[in-house]
Amino acid sequence: QVQLVESGGGLVQAGGSLRLSCAASGRTFSMYTMGWFRQAPGQVREFVGAISGSGGSTFYADSVKDRFTISRDNSKNTGYLQMNSLKPEDTAVYYCAASKFRSPQNMRIIADVQYWGQGTQVTVSS
Repeated sequence: QVQLVESGGGLVQAGGSLRLSCAASGRTFSMYTMGWFRQAPGQVREFVGAISGSGGSTFYADSVKDRFTISRDNSKNTGYLQMNSLKPEDTAVYYCAASKFRSPQNMRIIADVQYWGQGTQVTVSS
């Protein structure tokens, strides 16, 4: 069982930056691929990006590539989503997720996600 708790959301102006954190419980955090998703009001939840258990491999959605960076510190059981050059269309609730035995690319499959955090709101003003 893995519990995920996001933090770091808030209000930021367009062009600004935010860093989200995802703290995980459990001793086997490094065995889980970690992903980030987001859901805007009235929209379906969409994949943002993911990182392998070791941190050696990442994969991003085209919409955030070159602006967002995912990292993790397995010694702290924590993952991160660094968001730069934020746009109003990035406004959403951001969720972290974890799954075993998934490549970062396969974390796009929402139905296969094993664990979800509760989400944190990110609002980007224009």
